[in-house]
Amino acid sequence: MTSTLKRIQSRTDYVDEVYKALLDAISDGSLAPGARLTQEEIAEQMNISRSPVLQALRLLKKDGLVQDAPGRGLLVTPLTTDSIRNLYLIRGALDNLAAKMAAARKIPLDPALIKRGRKASQGKNIKEMIDADVAFHTAIYEASGNPLIAQSAQVYWVHLRRAMGAVLQSSAQRDAIWDQHEEIANAIAAGDIEAAGALTDVHTTQARENLIDRLGHLLSQG
Repeated sequence: MTSTLKRIQSRTDYVDEVYKALLDAISDGSLAPGARLTQEEIAEQMNISRSPVLQALRLLKKDGLVQDAPGRGLLVTPLTTDSIRNLYLIRGALDNLAAKMAAARKIPLDPALIKRGRKASQGKNIKEMIDADVAFHTAIYEASGNPLIAQSAQVYWVHLRRAMGAVLQSSAQRDAIWDQHEEIANAIAAGDIEAAGALTDVHTTQARENLIDRLGHLLSQG
């Protein structure tokens, strides 16, 4: 394991913080697919005991983000094109529904979301880019008025974050992503249900294909 994990201030209960730190490292590629994980090294880097690390790793394994390594120990679950395709089919259905419902309510999204995303896309911090993207889509889920959409999507976004981390290493698609986001937001604010759904379908389809192409390229290099 070569990732550098931040140290955590000592206290009695920080399993959630360890989980979040490892999730961020997996998402932004600091912990690459296939990377081996050891409780000892993680605990040493974070300046904590092994117990919360063990519990956090169990949660990550339950979520499918880490798996048993050959022999012993754990490794970051490899990404596959099939898993990305399946995740995006579910995401596409949820995003389409959310966008249409938000448009039916004519709920304007905060322009600061677009501004934040464009600013992040010009930088090099992958976590900020991912967080901005998740924030935009979460706002649409909330604007839909159906809390079950956000709850359902949360399960898939855990895995989508790491796929996004892989493709966002390349800057080629960053501006186009936020151009599409702005078009979707405009359609929702205008109450154009058909356009909101269609633009969302184009966005998720292109995102899926870009991720699959990028992942295929990375896997061929490996």
